[in-house]
Amino acid sequence: MRHRNSVEFEVTGEYGLFADPVTRIGGEKFTYQVPTYEALKGILHSIYWKPTFIWIIDEVRVMNPIQTETKGIRPIKYYSDKNDLSYYTYLKKCRYRVRAHFIWNENRPELTMDRNENKHHNIARRMIERGGRRDIFLGTRECQGYVSPCDFEREKGFYGDIPEMDFGMMYHGITYADEAYSEETRGKMSVRLWRAVMRKGVISFLPPWECIHRPVREMNMKKFGEELGNFTMTDREGDGRDVLDEPAGQNL
Repeated sequence: MRHRNSVEFEVTGEYGLFADPVTRIGGEKFTYQVPTYEALKGILHSIYWKPTFIWIIDEVRVMNPIQTETKGIRPIKYYSDKNDLSYYTYLKKCRYRVRAHFIWNENRPELTMDRNENKHHNIARRMIERGGRRDIFLGTRECQGYVSPCDFEREKGFYGDIPEMDFGMMYHGITYADEAYSEETRGKMSVRLWRAVMRKGVISFLPPWECIHRPVREMNMKKFGEELGNFTMTDREGDGRDVLDEPAGQNL
């Protein structure tokens, strides 16, 4: 579904690792076959993000065939300075097209003055054209990715002729306290699950509030404000209007 403030982009990378949490217990990492909602949201955060709004991932189109490659990795153990031997299974030759939009974060009424839809939408589109504000990665830091603008509907992708592929129950993402959508998730960190189905190469994500969720622990919201030094009032557009902006270094 296309919204008024929708953005569309293509993300590519030689490797991707969208790790199934179940496989990480023993130190191994095994990727899901398709990117998770949280991973795609993380890519958008690297492109452009403000606490004023929340990115909602609508759809992802899988453009290349799903292929995996297993590598022997020697990560440093967290409890010592010695290396360990683990096998990580990555996706290879990754290429995805993503459609998303944003909604206002109602948990932050103190940022109401920054709710300028046109401004944020235009900046997000500009940042996509420039490859994002921060480094892009596909699931984990060692899997470098690259973003560029695209037409989501222009190509049907490798699986465009396959009616349906069911990936079963998958990790959807984490709901933090500052993005709570119900009384049950307020003041907590919650984990979300959902059943992923790809139809003709496209996965249409459920929004967070429609997923299965389970509170994990208590959590406080991070505070933002000019008096705290993590936001400043500036006139970046040169039109005489003050807008809420991030600290120096996060240039528009």
